Amino acid sequence: MTKASYGALIGGALAVVWAAFGFWVFVGVAAAMLVGAAAARILGGELDPARVADALRGRRSSS
Repeated sequence: MTKASYGALIGGALAVVWAAFGFWVFVGVAAAMLVGAAAARILGGELDPARVADALRGRRSSS
């Protein structure tokens, strides 16, 4: 599956959650998905939390 296919699948699932359970459950599910994706990238070594924290503080992320 392509990234576009995954995006469409996730978007459809979120739409079903919103329609079935309401806006605030939709927001909670979307937030949980973001946290899960970030955790997977950290554990997989694709994301360095220290560099993300530096970027959020406004420090330069490139040398």
